[in-house]
Amino acid sequence: MRADKISLLSPPTAISYRPFLLPVASSRLLQLQSLFLSFFAFFTVVAVVRPPYSFSNRPRIRILRAKMDMVNATAKALGNQTQDYFTVLEEVGKYNVHLNYLERLWAAWYLFMQNDTLATGIMSFVMHEIVYFGRCLPFMIMDKIPYFNKYKIQAQKMPTLKEQWDCAAIVLVSHFTAELPQIWFFHPIATYFGMDYGVPFPSVLKMAIQIAILFVMEDTWHYWFHRALHYGPLYKAIHKMHHTYSAPFGLAAEYASPIETMLLGIGVVGSPILLLCVTGDLHLITMYTWIILRLFQAIDAHSGYDFPWSLRHFLPVWAGADHHDLHHEKFIGNYASSFRWWDYCLDTEAGAEAHKKRREKKLKAIRDAKKQQ
Repeated sequence: MRADKISLLSPPTAISYRPFLLPVASSRLLQLQSLFLSFFAFFTVVAVVRPPYSFSNRPRIRILRAKMDMVNATAKALGNQTQDYFTVLEEVGKYNVHLNYLERLWAAWYLFMQNDTLATGIMSFVMHEIVYFGRCLPFMIMDKIPYFNKYKIQAQKMPTLKEQWDCAAIVLVSHFTAELPQIWFFHPIATYFGMDYGVPFPSVLKMAIQIAILFVMEDTWHYWFHRALHYGPLYKAIHKMHHTYSAPFGLAAEYASPIETMLLGIGVVGSPILLLCVTGDLHLITMYTWIILRLFQAIDAHSGYDFPWSLRHFLPVWAGADHHDLHHEKFIGNYASSFRWWDYCLDTEAGAEAHKKRREKKLKAIRDAKKQQ
């Protein structure tokens, strides 16, 4: 590889870029939903091969294209002279010593792939699968170890191995038919609104603040849409599948109809887009960190385990496994995902204690009414 070609990587601005993108493009009811979303996923892939439309003339995109001349030249030089990702990584590190190792891996991946949509799509989907099934695995192991039964909320209802494998198979199909299209289209939509995915990464403090905001936003979306899904016809047509297991386990976190997966997924993927539109400042690495933490939260909430070190014991407003386990056991109440305040303020808490409080409140209202008479 010629040194004069690789020297294009030397200026920090060649790596500290904000790239632009042309969008390169149960029951019979559940089967129809899956079929529809499968066709949707198919046409998504077709769009990559033959893009049906272009955002390239939008003002923001024209500005970003103007900033990409040097990076495009670098990418072209690398693309013409190497097929090895690790060679690209070595050259990125050689001329950009100010970057940490994760930032070098990140920059080399995009330069190596030469297709930002594909690079983000592959990285996002692989990350999601590894985190989801990787986080579920410890709980599957604990289910087989008697010592951990004392931490199991519904210890009398341990999931069988067959139930877990059947659940995993359906979840995997859902990932490809319902979640993959959302993951694939996230890149063109996010970059259209100006999401940064260059290096260096934002500070840890900025990421922490933005992720905290995203948790609040998603929790609000989840509460109202989850509560709506418990309305009779919607519950029967969409949400009933998720309540197959009255004693949930980790793998059941995303065991849901494709329509529910997409509806509640809007809160997870749409909240960062909304935050980006309002603030104009969000990095893809922040989005990834948010997704990882949200997956951990969802799987932990469905795990059926309440440990002494669980977050709810240190953060009282945190929902935790006990909160969501009651929802699956009672089939009503406790609609929020991450926090307890919506259920508390709107009197939709589940469980004996919450029922006792509501009963006392009604009795007090009756006594007050009699006194006024």
